[in-house]
Amino acid sequence: MDLKIEFTGKDITPWGGMILMREIIKRSGINQILHDIGLPSQRSNRGYDPIQFINTFWVAIWSGANRFEHLEVTRHDHVIRKMFGFNKMAGHKAFQRYFKKFNQADNQRIFTSLFSWFYNQIQFDNYTLDVDSTVMTRYGDQQGANRGYNSRKPGRMSHHPLIAFISDIRMAVNFWLRSGNTHTMNNIYGFLEDTFERLNGKKIGLFRADSGFYDGKILKYLETKDMSYIIAAKLYRPLKLRMAQKRIYVRLADGIEISEMFYKSPGWDKERRFIIVRQEISKRPKATGKQLKLFGEPEMYRNYRYSLYVTNLSLSARLVWGLYRERSDAENRIKELKEDFGMDSFNVYDFFATEAALNFVIMAYNLMSLFRQAVLNTPTDHRLKTLRYKLFGIGSYVTQHGNRRILKLALAMKRRGWFMGLWEKTADFNWPVVLSIIKS
Repeated sequence: MDLKIEFTGKDITPWGGMILMREIIKRSGINQILHDIGLPSQRSNRGYDPIQFINTFWVAIWSGANRFEHLEVTRHDHVIRKMFGFNKMAGHKAFQRYFKKFNQADNQRIFTSLFSWFYNQIQFDNYTLDVDSTVMTRYGDQQGANRGYNSRKPGRMSHHPLIAFISDIRMAVNFWLRSGNTHTMNNIYGFLEDTFERLNGKKIGLFRADSGFYDGKILKYLETKDMSYIIAAKLYRPLKLRMAQKRIYVRLADGIEISEMFYKSPGWDKERRFIIVRQEISKRPKATGKQLKLFGEPEMYRNYRYSLYVTNLSLSARLVWGLYRERSDAENRIKELKEDFGMDSFNVYDFFATEAALNFVIMAYNLMSLFRQAVLNTPTDHRLKTLRYKLFGIGSYVTQHGNRRILKLALAMKRRGWFMGLWEKTADFNWPVVLSIIKS
């Protein structure tokens, strides 16, 4: 059948489902908090409202933008503009100029206050805190971009930020941008104190981190905070020698065995408990860990990969290892932030401007996580790229009925009841909210 092409002058958006996120922003009261905190102001009378900048930034990210140039997509979407009540929308260079108004003091004041308010509205306690670092490769000329450890792009310039996640509710609570040649432990104590301040009044049930944070000073610091922890240990030679003395292991599954030991590292004031996990390579070829190659029985040690964890928990070795394995979800959160929210792409020359933009990316992630749990509440924790085509990607246009605007959604009849159910749940959203604990 031949098709004829014609045109319409009607404004149509492919993102009609974004009306749900507009309601989350409205019902949460986050715009009032942004106003009260005091965002950097525009010097020109013709400048955009800072709160509109942030709202537009979030909507663009949720709609698929993962770099500043992509913000132009929603800028020219007149239905989105009407949906959020904006008279006009800024171009991507205006966003870059605006984020340059943020300095180090602004970032500390604004984001500590914003995240503190956000988590004060959510009822949870005795939570698991995961701290991790990641490498964000840079290709241009940005402040703080230096050559450091970069497994995917060796020799490339990068940033090396710290991120803290609340595992139980799958949200991020802190983000500090750092230079690419910074060691994992750099600024860790200031970062943790800032994280604890943001979660004031809530108890940390468990602290988890990878081997980059393995250090006796960190362990002592956590113990003075009366905090339980599980941290992957670096396999230094003395630890390997001590591990080689272990001959008795408990079988957990085919090819997996576990043991434990107590060890006092030079410079420590006491011995600490270590959990040893070894996995047989022939049965589990994708097993994580390292081979022990220092000893007189190479055939025996060559057959296994070993992992080691230090903890102050009194739980069984099996349970300790099981708890640590759930920390891998932090890696999934980082992957989602990079691939779906553009965390490693929104950068400008100014270091603290980039840090400000990325903190707002983190809040966009938290608001989406809040929506997924408080409104969708499905057994599957869909990623944003899935929600874009399943929920937000709905062709729509706006009509006028008297003084009232109506958003017309092009949705199949059998899906309309489902969408209206989500709309009613979103419209009923109120603080404080209790989120169900999510298991990895």
